[in-house]
Amino acid sequence: MQDSTREFQVFAKPVGPRCNLACDYCYYLEKGSLFSGESNTVMSYGLLEKYIKQHIEATTDQQVSFSWHGGEPILAGIDFFRSMVTLQRNYKPEGKAIINGIQTNGTLLDKEWCRFLSEESFLVGLSIDGPPEMHNAHRQTAGGGETHDLALQGWKLLKQFGISYEILCVINSLNVKYPPEVYRYFRDSGALFITFLPLVERTGGVISDRTVPSEAFGDFLIAVFEEWKANDIGRIKVQVFEEALRTAFHQDHTLCIFKKDCGGVPVVEHNGDFFSCDHYVDHNHLIGNIGDQSLASMLDSSRQGDFGRLKSETLPAYCRDCEVVDMCNGECPRNRFITTPDGEAGLNYLCAGYKKFFSHCRPFTKAVAHLWRQQSSG
Repeated sequence: MQDSTREFQVFAKPVGPRCNLACDYCYYLEKGSLFSGESNTVMSYGLLEKYIKQHIEATTDQQVSFSWHGGEPILAGIDFFRSMVTLQRNYKPEGKAIINGIQTNGTLLDKEWCRFLSEESFLVGLSIDGPPEMHNAHRQTAGGGETHDLALQGWKLLKQFGISYEILCVINSLNVKYPPEVYRYFRDSGALFITFLPLVERTGGVISDRTVPSEAFGDFLIAVFEEWKANDIGRIKVQVFEEALRTAFHQDHTLCIFKKDCGGVPVVEHNGDFFSCDHYVDHNHLIGNIGDQSLASMLDSSRQGDFGRLKSETLPAYCRDCEVVDMCNGECPRNRFITTPDGEAGLNYLCAGYKKFFSHCRPFTKAVAHLWRQQSSG
């Protein structure tokens, strides 16, 4: 990969997998076993400085984007993030802009945090799974306590302080049954940006009861799409709808799961370890450490490149021949564990649902693109 074309979004984990909640479907909490021998659970100032410097140096665009994830990144403390933005200012080259995004469960947000996030123009991703009974079913404290009201209080503070935010909603076997209720809950509460993340869990080859059924997920997206198209088009952005529209305009996907190749969204852990992807934080996908190698060299490494290309190279023929392949490109490799109708391995578990949804919305996306071209040429 050449410097002039380097594209990436690092998920930086200042506290690693540590979190104040114990959501039963969280795939990242178990990553704590990788760092069980470490006493320091927060990224050190020296390592933070190295990361900030290397991230800025690796960025070839005029906009330098940082993404702070967890676990729960707010556990690093507000002073950590104040030091972080100071370092960013110290290392920012003339003419470049820095954008910070942070993903949070919202339960630890208070006025001090929101004042800081507002002053520093953070973009916030807020995890909420819908109305109280749906959210509380899986998003609980370590003691089994409900968290919806705490998250809702955080959400209210984000709005009070005028902070730009996006709702991230995990769709599971429960809330998938109630598409209008879930969508209207977010819309009527003032959300303008919504992402729906399908839950797919496997343990020992067995799919969990929490996992969203594939076709049901497709039906969920279709129902929300029709509601959005009838009432909210142009006002509310739903990420999967935006991605579907990009194909009609012959634009590249922005979401990694729909790109032809992946590898552009690696992880830098609290101890500096660089992993190929948030869903592949394991010994086999540890590329190096920013204390020993530069971020740019690991992004450009042959191992990271091979990891990314494997997505398209292993796409089954069934997918290559699909009429909506450009809309999903086989989705995330971690979900490719079922077989195609003719017995070929590597079909995505969510294929039936995505195919159902993308086939449903394709006439609309084509019509929008056609209308836009007519207006542009006129």
